[in-house]
Amino acid sequence: MIDNAPANNPIKLSIVFLNFNRLHETRQTAEKLLQLCNGRKDIEIIAVDNGSSDGSAAYLAEKDGIHDVLLHDNSGIAGYNEGFKHTTGEYILVLDDDSCPKDAASIDKMLEVMETHPELGLLACHIETPNGDYQWSWHVPEADKIKQHKLNPTPFFIGCGFVIQRTLFERIGWYPGNFFLYQNEIAVTFSIKQLNYQIAYHPDCTVIHRGSPNQRPGWRRVFYPTRNTLWLIRSYYPQPQAAYLIFSRLIIGLIRAVQFKEVSTWFKAAREGFSHPVEKNTLSAEIRRESHVFFKQNSIFHQLMSPFTRH
Repeated sequence: MIDNAPANNPIKLSIVFLNFNRLHETRQTAEKLLQLCNGRKDIEIIAVDNGSSDGSAAYLAEKDGIHDVLLHDNSGIAGYNEGFKHTTGEYILVLDDDSCPKDAASIDKMLEVMETHPELGLLACHIETPNGDYQWSWHVPEADKIKQHKLNPTPFFIGCGFVIQRTLFERIGWYPGNFFLYQNEIAVTFSIKQLNYQIAYHPDCTVIHRGSPNQRPGWRRVFYPTRNTLWLIRSYYPQPQAAYLIFSRLIIGLIRAVQFKEVSTWFKAAREGFSHPVEKNTLSAEIRRESHVFFKQNSIFHQLMSPFTRH
């Protein structure tokens, strides 16, 4: 692939966020980013609009200091990829339309960590709510890690705030665009680790996330996690682990579908999860050990032995 960055490129960090019909959130994020990056020549801001109909595209097109990428249709996370292709920085900070770095110190710390740890392919940021509460998820470090003020290995990351080496991201093909939504972070993690890069979390690299995953429609929380996880298992896991995880994921997805009254959605997800061809790219035993939390989250035995968490 062609490297977009010119020789002697002053841009160190490209910030990319994606919007779809959320003008209120996008306006807040854009204004905050412009405030944080005011006067900085080493940062560029790229906003992608996924074919919104609420005036978002017009707002972004007129916003000085932001490079807009305006798409005609909603292509889900594939829209991010169009923004990534316009980046020229050495690193990319990926945000949602409702997330933003807490302050300039957080941005500086992100750059410092990436610059001083060339073995680090991806930096997982510390995600907080506007009230300062830690936004935990099953695939990030436990709360006791946030007080250590140092770099900690992490099996995965949260997509609303992370920094990645741009050339590495380009090398793995950016996000898996066909996922549309959910589990794309898992695919990126596996691809990065297969290239022998590390992923780590630093509590001083803080991103404020104003939204909540629980606000999303039930059908989306059934369809995409079920279908995309089936794709991941089929692609990355060997037998007999794959067979067990597939069976488990189907049961876990069905339970979630019953909770949301979306059983027909589950059937559609399962059908697409098996019918779509995947490229077999089996993880090494070492990476599977490092990613054991993914196995546990998709193991019916582990889920029955503990309270259900977000899937």
